[in-house]
Amino acid sequence: MSITSEAELEGMKKVSEAVAITLKEMRHYAKPGMTAREVDEFGGDILNKLGAKSAPRLTYGFPGWTCISVNNEIAHGIPSEKKILQEGDLVNIDVSAELDGFWSDNGGSFVLGEDVHQHLPLVNASREILHKAIHYIKTGVKVADVGKLIETEAKKTGYKVIRNLAGHGVGRSLHEAPDDILNCYVRFNRTRFKKNAVVAIETFISTASSFANQARDGWTLIGNNGGYVAQHEHTIIVTDHAPVILTAANEIWN
Repeated sequence: MSITSEAELEGMKKVSEAVAITLKEMRHYAKPGMTAREVDEFGGDILNKLGAKSAPRLTYGFPGWTCISVNNEIAHGIPSEKKILQEGDLVNIDVSAELDGFWSDNGGSFVLGEDVHQHLPLVNASREILHKAIHYIKTGVKVADVGKLIETEAKKTGYKVIRNLAGHGVGRSLHEAPDDILNCYVRFNRTRFKKNAVVAIETFISTASSFANQARDGWTLIGNNGGYVAQHEHTIIVTDHAPVILTAANEIWN
């Protein structure tokens, strides 16, 4: 969507704060020995108290309030009771929701407890690359050039990107145009960011895989060559200068 009124701005701020706070609190709540279902139910309670509706549940009938992916799972992981979190796991939580007709999306990967498997360099690379990408975006910048920046920065740090997952427009629904904000350079994509557009920008930084495939459960995405992937995501408003980061309250850069 494009912000055209103060009411729309306030609506986007409200739903974005809800998903951001939920993500932050879930990240702090998660502990080794917990099931993904426990963490998800905790997040679902927060969304409900804030008056927000889970976007994946509302839109797709997803079996959870949020997506919780662990270790080799890239995204859309089902928060089941069989998924028991362990010390040093690479965990990704993605929280998106609808509130009063407005939609927002954010996510982040983190290491649970002590970094016994040395996932932290990957997590930090994803966080830092997202920061660079978001602060590169302003009115008129090509979507393809943001993908080029993400891919170039990933290579500099010895990583790859997942080439078939993308950031997207958001606001009046979960996925809107532009729906092709990829982590790689696509030279024939001439789309440019427009002033006041609301977009969800996300990184998918990988140790081994370049593409995501759907697992047998019909939801979870896994890499074509294994390894690990860190993802971070903010919903922003494009301006002529620095973007407005609507989901800053998730503190994924802290």
